[in-house]
Amino acid sequence: MTLDRAAGLAESARALADGEVSSRALVEQALARIEASQTSVNAFRIVRAEAALAEAEAADGELAAGVRKPLLGVPVAVKDDMDVAGEPTAFGCDGRFPPVAEDGEAVRRLRAAGAVIVGKTNTCEFGQWPFTEGPAFGATRNPWNPEHTPGGSSGGSAAAVAAGLVPAALGSDGAGSVRIPASWTHLIGIKPQRGRISTWPRGESFQGITVNGTLARAVADAALLLDAASGNHERDPHRPERIDASEAARREPGRLRVALALKPPFTALRARLQPEVRARVVQLAEKIAGLGHVVEEADPPYGQIGLTFVPRATVGIAERVAEAPFPALLDRRTREAARLGRLLGGAPLRAARRAEAVLHRRIGSVFESYDVILAPTTAAPPPRIGSLLPLSGFATDRAMIAACPYAWPWNVLGWPGVNVPAGFVTGGLPVGAQLLGPAGSEPLLICLAAQLEAELHWHEVWPPQRAVTDSPAA
Repeated sequence: MTLDRAAGLAESARALADGEVSSRALVEQALARIEASQTSVNAFRIVRAEAALAEAEAADGELAAGVRKPLLGVPVAVKDDMDVAGEPTAFGCDGRFPPVAEDGEAVRRLRAAGAVIVGKTNTCEFGQWPFTEGPAFGATRNPWNPEHTPGGSSGGSAAAVAAGLVPAALGSDGAGSVRIPASWTHLIGIKPQRGRISTWPRGESFQGITVNGTLARAVADAALLLDAASGNHERDPHRPERIDASEAARREPGRLRVALALKPPFTALRARLQPEVRARVVQLAEKIAGLGHVVEEADPPYGQIGLTFVPRATVGIAERVAEAPFPALLDRRTREAARLGRLLGGAPLRAARRAEAVLHRRIGSVFESYDVILAPTTAAPPPRIGSLLPLSGFATDRAMIAACPYAWPWNVLGWPGVNVPAGFVTGGLPVGAQLLGPAGSEPLLICLAAQLEAELHWHEVWPPQRAVTDSPAA
């Protein structure tokens, strides 16, 4: 027996535990879908077919022996910035990379929960851009419209889940890299509190602005994967108090005060919320109000927060470039960002890190009046494939800020955010909205997301099947 592609993470785990399906059957099904979609969606950099089938056989043995784990035998995927023992970690870069010896902590915890890692998903070079393209692997395409990007940098993970190749996947979020592709592929994307899911073997990734997060079609599935992957290596510098995300997805949030924040944070380059996207977010705000919550327009006091983002991001890129085995193959924009990072790696970086406490107090003051912020995840729908790939560094920055000005401040703060689907715009392209909260507020955000999902049933809407199996137009 097999399960329909609509079966999510929790349903797959239940069916396995109840003996309705075998792990081998689920993994074979996932591998077949991945193979059929590689010429169209191109979500995976590495497919672990032989290893995954062996792990599925072992999971079936455990299930038959009565062992029960949260994800025992369920196929999932992880982004190719995470270490999987025996596989290379290229992180979007060109060239042949050696296999790593050990799992990263997040992958180790997924395995401990019983998950079968079927592969590693595509990401742009060092996760820098909101598109998933490059000479190393080609273009990953959006299952809703293959002429458009699924976003980035966790575009492969988002595309794999949106196309039904796997029920859920891990991504990482350094400036919106889980939330942006989630918004552009009609998914739930949870960017958790810094340290919630370990980034070990790096205690901090990109100077603390990048965290690991989850992508799924339904809130309960994204929460289940968050619970399974959460936890810390003994040497992690950030160790937030544990939460029960799955429990939060099952309860009501109570009556909330919600700030509708439509104004983009200040950047040196102009950004404008496109009217169609604004309309979808406002409609979602009206739906939240209709559920009994108080919704008012109010913008957080962001100030000059962008001045603290640039040193941390570019120093993080410089650190990655210094480790790259094939620096000559790196994108020119990567090398330019690394040069800037080397210049900003002293006093500017220290000042940016010190400023975080001040930003917490100032921006956190909004939560004296409101429980949750609702904001657009992006200012625009997903761009066309190839539209950003050939641009100069400055032109790329300008295009990124124009399309994606809303997500990155929460990376500086290290606080949680959840993308929820907000509907569709011209061309059938999905857009999303962020639920944002202060430190440790994932349970509240997940509660509200689950309440919205129960009303809107967004997880029941699928992309056209042709987008998964047909080759894109030339």
